Amino acid sequence: MKTRATAHSTGRRLALAFVLVSPLALAACGGEQTAAAPEIRPVRAIKVSTRTTPDGLTFTGHVEAMNEVTYAFRIGGRIIERLVNVGDHVEAGQVIARLDPQNEVNALRSAQAALSAAQGQLGVSRNTYERQRALLARGFTPRAQYEQAEQAYLTARARVEDAEAQVKIATDRLDFTELKVDAPGTVTARRAEQGEVVQPGQAIVQVARKDGRDAVFDVSAQVLRDMPTDPEVQVTLADGSGASAKGRVREVAPQADPVTRTFQIRVGLIDPPEAMRLGSTVNGSVAVDTGPVIEIPASALTRIDGKPAVWIFDPTTKTVALRPVDIARFSPATVTVADGLKNAEIVVTAGVQALHPGQKVRLLGANL
Repeated sequence: MKTRATAHSTGRRLALAFVLVSPLALAACGGEQTAAAPEIRPVRAIKVSTRTTPDGLTFTGHVEAMNEVTYAFRIGGRIIERLVNVGDHVEAGQVIARLDPQNEVNALRSAQAALSAAQGQLGVSRNTYERQRALLARGFTPRAQYEQAEQAYLTARARVEDAEAQVKIATDRLDFTELKVDAPGTVTARRAEQGEVVQPGQAIVQVARKDGRDAVFDVSAQVLRDMPTDPEVQVTLADGSGASAKGRVREVAPQADPVTRTFQIRVGLIDPPEAMRLGSTVNGSVAVDTGPVIEIPASALTRIDGKPAVWIFDPTTKTVALRPVDIARFSPATVTVADGLKNAEIVVTAGVQALHPGQKVRLLGANL
């Protein structure tokens, strides 16, 4: 009984000691958590500088003819000759294709025969009319017979005029069996082959006229907004040959392409070199005086309330602050800032997504 009582007393003393020690241990742990230093996040940054030199817009396109014409027959028929191929040079008046003329030749012969018959009938009617008029003047024929002869003469003359018109139509249709170009140029496409039966107006050959060349570019709406009025465009071949020409914007598409959402602009080239052939890839550039601007890497850009912003590093407090900026222009690698930054300010360029205002940071590899 004494041993059991002693063991019971010892157990109570151990339980009491555990109860007293546990709050102290928990208090010690809480003190360690409270004393833990805030995390200092490493970031990369750059010191920005104001640039006042003129900026440039660049875009890529290709060379096209200023005027491109599609030639077609004015009548239908079977093509018996196509006399040009893609790349051939043609001159004004040159025949480039022919239709089978047999039907038109027969129609012309028929019209000419009808004209000969009408002219013969006109001669007979004229003689009768002249005779009746002379007899009427001497009172040897009734007026009714004279008027009948006059009407026959007028009808015969109208038939001759109709036959002459039919001959002219048949002659024109025979001429239409030959397709001719009306200005010098270069064949850029063929749309029909020999032996094919074509309809009136169906495209046969496409010709780029020699009255000028355009550089054609597809640009975004942002580029159109940044482009000055009536700019001079420097166009250079993209093959590295150095061939170049200057030009002026001649035409801007009024509507964006439904797929790419870009606008097509045509730049009329001034005295382009021979090396700048149709279809050549070219680069265009326009100098734009944007005033004082600052360029930063595109990775530095973030957003605040749906507007562009950047993180500014304060070297005194080693903290960052978020500041809205006005963007003048975007490019795949850089962003041109028009307002919101000052010269020599430090902008965070990497790690921007994990920051919050007032956070302490450490610059990596920076010598600012």
